[in-house]
Amino acid sequence: MTLMVLIPLAYLLGSISFGVLASWIFQLPDPRMYGSKNPGATNVLRSGKKAAAAFTLLGDAGKGWVAVAWAQHFMPAAGGDDKAIAAVALAVFLGHIFPIFLRFKGGKGVATAVGVLLGLNPWMGLSAIAIWILVAVIWRMSSLAALVAAGLAPIYALFFLGFEASTLAVLIMSLVIIWRHKSNIASLIAGKETRIGTRGTP
Repeated sequence: MTLMVLIPLAYLLGSISFGVLASWIFQLPDPRMYGSKNPGATNVLRSGKKAAAAFTLLGDAGKGWVAVAWAQHFMPAAGGDDKAIAAVALAVFLGHIFPIFLRFKGGKGVATAVGVLLGLNPWMGLSAIAIWILVAVIWRMSSLAALVAAGLAPIYALFFLGFEASTLAVLIMSLVIIWRHKSNIASLIAGKETRIGTRGTP
């Protein structure tokens, strides 16, 4: 399977919104209509349905892992290298951020990025998850946890991957995640950021 096939497939996979799927499966309001209006696991949790939030989290992270696994499996046989794997990783991530199925208005990319990290190096992914959990437990703010994890991810990448194309891909994903959280950053500074578990259903 060539890179020209894998990149579009990864983008389409990334474009699948498990938050929107969860709202349909569990008969919940569309997550784009309440709370932060973001189709991610944290906002789906505001519906009060933990199973739907877990489905969203696992689905969004899973697609990131699957895309990297595809690239790692097929690209070496096709003469691909780390640059090809990095390109596929970015494709699935950007598919989540700008999904073709949702008119290019997607989530903030945290779960999908974690899936990508786990695919590139399990220890790197687990390190990002650990810091997210630590910050979330202490301050009960998903956005703050995401920002801290995103800020540290490139450092983890340097440690576990070295100076490779995948490290640059992780840096790009981190910058995009921080950019997608710009409204949350303003709320954090103002002391008005919503805490994990706050209900937001209409």
